[in-house]
Amino acid sequence: MLEELKKKVYEANMLLPKYGLVTFTWGNVSGIDRESGLFAIKPSGVPYEDLSPEDMVIVDLNGKVVEGKYRPSSDTATHVELYKAFGNIGGVVHTHSSYATSWAQAGRDIPVYGTTHADYYYGDIPCLRCLNADEVEEAYEENTGHLIVDEFKRLDRDPDAVPGCLCKNHGPFCWGKDPVHAVESAVVLEEVAKMAYRTETINPKVERAPQYLQDKHYFRKHGANAYYGQK
Repeated sequence: MLEELKKKVYEANMLLPKYGLVTFTWGNVSGIDRESGLFAIKPSGVPYEDLSPEDMVIVDLNGKVVEGKYRPSSDTATHVELYKAFGNIGGVVHTHSSYATSWAQAGRDIPVYGTTHADYYYGDIPCLRCLNADEVEEAYEENTGHLIVDEFKRLDRDPDAVPGCLCKNHGPFCWGKDPVHAVESAVVLEEVAKMAYRTETINPKVERAPQYLQDKHYFRKHGANAYYGQK
């Protein structure tokens, strides 16, 4: 079932260790087939070096396993909520990459200090609140998804323009039009987190990049008038 999707999701998961985004099994990628309403996701706790495309677990949007010999990622319920709420996304990634997670543990948004950030994320990358004790006890992973969705609405942030966020005391969740682009969002988030940390270390009084520069770099790559790259 959905063999091509499982292959794509497997390949996207293999990019996480390639780009240094995971230690041990601290991460997962999923990808959805919108026509069937099913998605493939990494199995829980299986080392990356032991994975194969056939190991990807097929899950529906109720979180029920449809196919697979393993249990799906423990973060599956978060992926479900993101797929249900963000209709344009085709892939979701969660990691504990060190610089992004450091900002999450500090409880800070990542400010836009330069054009590398602005090329991919329109505005600061938000750090959301920590779940309260009842939310964690009741349905931790599902409530993580609800938190992301609700906070993007409250903050009036476009998930297509801001393809990721930080969950306080936890780590980053990212997404994209497919599993590989979701991983790209996670790679960029980690690099931007690293650059922002170094920038503040070098100049503690640094100011955000001017809005006109942010606009130029984001919109030359995104939207109807984008001209970066090839047609």
